[in-house]
Amino acid sequence: MVNEKFRNRFRIPSARATWHNYNAGTYFVTICTQNREHCFGEIVTDGNGEPKMVLSGIGGYAQQQIKNAKIHYPYAEIPLWVVMPNHIHAIVIIRNYDTDDVHDDRRDVARNVSTENGKNEYMSSKSPKRNTLPVVIRGIKQSVTRFANDHAIPFAWQTRFHDHIVRNTDELNRIATYIQNNVAQWESDKYHDSL
Repeated sequence: MVNEKFRNRFRIPSARATWHNYNAGTYFVTICTQNREHCFGEIVTDGNGEPKMVLSGIGGYAQQQIKNAKIHYPYAEIPLWVVMPNHIHAIVIIRNYDTDDVHDDRRDVARNVSTENGKNEYMSSKSPKRNTLPVVIRGIKQSVTRFANDHAIPFAWQTRFHDHIVRNTDELNRIATYIQNNVAQWESDKYHDSL
């Protein structure tokens, strides 16, 4: 394996599928808290004996960011999600929304960096491409982290996130059922006893 470098520092290779550009498609995404700590709330039993997720302040804020993702990322839709004590599952749909034809000098200045050999390179060749799944997830994670910092809440994300490219309707239906039943099946969830 060849280690890529940027500014003479090692970079961790991407966990994303190298054969897919993530600028269009449907994805099943899981984002975990660092060490899978229970930061987003707890699952309790309600008066009817049914499990129910009770969100903490940061859990509620994370849910708002997911709910309002389309405001910040018009090419993205998150029709189904669940915030669990230590992770978030979501179905994320990325529409093909190509704005590369629109020239914006301000963006060019921000993306143009000088490298060790004195040549200028576009930062976009080193970081997630605009209008893609990684940009949406990174934005949500940054927003939640900022909220935690602003409110002096000890919090950190696990680095990266897990995604699965959804290939057909049957698979999408199975994933949707899993997300909808995640709270009810918390006791048997692989993330439950992770602490």
